[in-house]
Amino acid sequence: MSITHVLAVVHVTDIARSRRWYAALFGRPEDNNPMPSLVEWQVLPGAWVQIFHDPDRAGTDECNLAVHDLEEHLAELRARGVEPGDIVEANKGVRLSRFPDPDGNIISLIGGFRVEY
Repeated sequence: MSITHVLAVVHVTDIARSRRWYAALFGRPEDNNPMPSLVEWQVLPGAWVQIFHDPDRAGTDECNLAVHDLEEHLAELRARGVEPGDIVEANKGVRLSRFPDPDGNIISLIGGFRVEY
């Protein structure tokens, strides 16, 4: 068996509102809209973030995204109208900015991420 894709699902109450917010987060429109209740962004080859309409589960998810330059990424987000959280020092050089989407799902941007510590 070989896994070929990873799909992170974020549950939301309003697809249209979340489509706009996540388009600002990713800096581009979605890559796919396979059904009215699902919008997807491919963030890396084989790695997708899916926004799925499910009001009962909305606000319960977390999505961690590692970025190359945390400060630069946060500045780009602010320019696109997304308000990221303050940078917090985590451990071993890792730094985080955590903030909610419109439904309260938590987005964490990770600077200094590496596979081995």
